[in-house]
Amino acid sequence: MDIYLPAGFKMCRGIAELSNTCLERLTLDECLAWKESLGKLLSNKHGLYAFRAFLKSEFSEENLAFYLACEDYKNTKSTAKLPCKATRIYEEFIGNEAPREVNIDYETRDMTQANLNSPTTSCFDYAQYRIYILMEKDCYPRFLRSAAYRNLVNQLMAKSAKARSKKAPTTRTPCEEDKPK
Repeated sequence: MDIYLPAGFKMCRGIAELSNTCLERLTLDECLAWKESLGKLLSNKHGLYAFRAFLKSEFSEENLAFYLACEDYKNTKSTAKLPCKATRIYEEFIGNEAPREVNIDYETRDMTQANLNSPTTSCFDYAQYRIYILMEKDCYPRFLRSAAYRNLVNQLMAKSAKARSKKAPTTRTPCEEDKPK
């Protein structure tokens, strides 16, 4: 089973690992920005990790895996590699009895299959768009309502409050020496 991540992204094992290992670098504002859109969530490496971990916990990671595979495919530099990569993505996610089959309609499936006759970097665009919309309407709202996301926000709120209290100036009572004479 391939894991598709954009270049430069490393995989965390899940939200628990994210909250322990990556928490130092993750800010509350960054985490709250994930609520703005699925695009913001997916474009943030910590958001992507957390969302993937959530989907894994629900046994529904195939849509995100397909979306990321399409992103990787679109960034393929060598046109000679496109046919092989396209076939692999189709067989893994779209074809009959695909091991990680995504939920797309027959029209989209047929259109995508026809695109494989002459693969270009855009041959999965419509299928990817359909899956993005599906995630946006289904998985993404569930993620934002999940205990895992709420716990992460709470941890970051506590971390932020602790950091603010350390930076707050301490007030001291004036001593006799400090009083003007």
